[in-house]
Amino acid sequence: MFFRIALTFTALALVFSPQTQAQEKKFTASPGLQLYSLRSSFKLKGVSRTLDTVKSFGITNVELAGTYDLSAEAFKQELSSRGLKAVSAHFPYARWKKEPEAVAQEAKGLGLEYAGCAWADHKAPMDEPQAREIAATFNKAGEALAKVGIKFFYHLHGFEFQPWKDGETLADLIIKETDPTNVKFQMDVLWVVFPGQDPVKLLEKYAGRWELMHLKDLKKGVATGDLSGKTDVENDVTLGTGQMNWPAILSTAEKVGVKYYFIEDESSISEKQIPASVQFLGSVKW
Repeated sequence: MFFRIALTFTALALVFSPQTQAQEKKFTASPGLQLYSLRSSFKLKGVSRTLDTVKSFGITNVELAGTYDLSAEAFKQELSSRGLKAVSAHFPYARWKKEPEAVAQEAKGLGLEYAGCAWADHKAPMDEPQAREIAATFNKAGEALAKVGIKFFYHLHGFEFQPWKDGETLADLIIKETDPTNVKFQMDVLWVVFPGQDPVKLLEKYAGRWELMHLKDLKKGVATGDLSGKTDVENDVTLGTGQMNWPAILSTAEKVGVKYYFIEDESSISEKQIPASVQFLGSVKW
């Protein structure tokens, strides 16, 4: 009898032990916001009122896509007065190609940790010569930013997944041809899934190169496999309601070293969807 009771207590201890409970993990990173999500609000309500809205979401880290007619210093002050910090920003490809040093100085003035590019100018469909030219531009951009202590990154947008060789794509070529020290990458999950790629496999294949991520969900029922880099903005839906396997994506992102996560919602109802996405991220488990 004593032996049977002892076994029962041992089994219960295993079920409720801290080690067993620790097997379930949660998304604990603090999600930021790509401010492009509120571009309409910036135009209609102005910078101050829009940043008040960002603060109300409980967000502290932001990614910039312009400063909406304010100087870098004035925009930085608007952020700071609300406890918001600009971690990264997107700048046009043409500027990275023509004046990377000038962009680097702007990025430094904004106090950024990362500065990058969200769309590489190209003639569709992208081909190998264009991909190699883009990689060379990014290497120069990375060198210019490294001199001022900032990291360069590229945000893949889907059109880079044109077939290349040996089962790989031009995205593989760009990643392989860029300096891993100076050129990092930002995975926008929608712009990986929409072209028909697997974000988990891509994260694992280039572990250490992904340091930023755009959290964006694709409406259920939308077909994938499109390499245009374009889709209706209304296909951006609240995180957790679309096609993405967020537990698998986020757990892998954590393992491969993603440092910053930004919600990006380009839909016309982004102000409504963003708080719901923040709430969803607080409940994700794996």
